[in-house]
Amino acid sequence: MSTPARAAARDAEANPAFRVAARAGYAANGVLHLLIGGLVIAVGFGAQEDSDQTGAFRALAAVPLGSAALWALAVGLVALGGWHLLQAFAPRHLTVWRRIGRILTEAPQGVVFVAIGLVSASVALGARPRAEQAAEDLSEGVLTWSVGGFVLGTVGVAVAAVGVGFVWMGVRRSFRTKVRTPDGPAGFALTTLGVIGFVTKGIALLIVGTLVVVAAVTVEPDTAGGLDGAVSAVLAVPAGPLLACLVGLGFLAYGVFTVFRARYARLDA
Repeated sequence: MSTPARAAARDAEANPAFRVAARAGYAANGVLHLLIGGLVIAVGFGAQEDSDQTGAFRALAAVPLGSAALWALAVGLVALGGWHLLQAFAPRHLTVWRRIGRILTEAPQGVVFVAIGLVSASVALGARPRAEQAAEDLSEGVLTWSVGGFVLGTVGVAVAAVGVGFVWMGVRRSFRTKVRTPDGPAGFALTTLGVIGFVTKGIALLIVGTLVVVAAVTVEPDTAGGLDGAVSAVLAVPAGPLLACLVGLGFLAYGVFTVFRARYARLDA
């Protein structure tokens, strides 16, 4: 990024309105995970629902004022994505390798949140996407390439690595560097929610990444999928419904943690 562009990014980062929008984005992300957690628990009890982001958006669209809620989520998630992109490019006084590391960790998050926000807006406009089918179709298209298996496998390994990172952050409690933890019981509760939530989400992402790698190795795109596919994989093992409910509770914990993160997040570069 050129110096003028980086300076513009720093100016945007310092804008109080943008910081408020970023906090609203954390709240929106928390609400989204609460919806997903509820859907995963419902699936654990036998409901036939898509337990992923698009399933959560479609469920929200079906309730009164759902469209307004979807637009609010869209704005918040896009703002949060923009904040992560600023975190990737705005910080100054970083070594080359630290800047590369910052870009590699923050920029993908920014792109993902913006994309999810746009999906929320599309559902508010009447679209009814299904992430699981989209993932399978995309995997099928990639596998037609001469190096498709390698590309898909690399994506799967990357997703699994992100999952391992979430688990590591939960176990090590390193997420506390991202929030100003309050003192007393409130801080203990927030840390506990973070540990449970990060570990659970990490395990889910690890399963998703593994499924993508399996699809690449077996050249079976139907094996690949998103979070809904991961929940289906959990349901297929002994005590699957119970495990699915525990995963859902973990997502609820992560959602509550992220809602509180809107209040306590460190927004310094």
